[in-house]
Amino acid sequence: MLDIKDIFDYLPHRYPFLLVDRVTEIELGVSLKGYKNVTFNEPQFTGHFPNNPIMPGVMIVEAMAQCTGILAFKSQEVKPDGSTMYYLAAIDNCRFRQPAVPGDRLDFSVVTTGQKRGIWKFECETRIDGKVIASADLMCAERKV
Repeated sequence: MLDIKDIFDYLPHRYPFLLVDRVTEIELGVSLKGYKNVTFNEPQFTGHFPNNPIMPGVMIVEAMAQCTGILAFKSQEVKPDGSTMYYLAAIDNCRFRQPAVPGDRLDFSVVTTGQKRGIWKFECETRIDGKVIASADLMCAERKV
């Protein structure tokens, strides 16, 4: 398990763009589970349908991508030092099935489907109360900064 202080060690993101609150399970090189609590006081809700706030889909994809970055760095047993980053390189088969709203907990699941020469491929899902609300195949690439 990784709490928010541990996540800071593996992601350069900070408020308001850090979108993973906790990692609950991790199997190095294989899979990761984590979550984000969606709260009304997040800055996107002041302008993204303010009378009917929903979490922007691109932010759900970004949260899944942040999970892949944590898994990639942790699997290599290194922490980002400012000279290397994992960048989102591809999004395939992305689907949104239901909106996420304040009060929801987004449960993320990422599974490694391939890794070669600094390129990682993942199958990702986001669930709310056990129901899949978003899914995508993501690829991230290690690059020098």
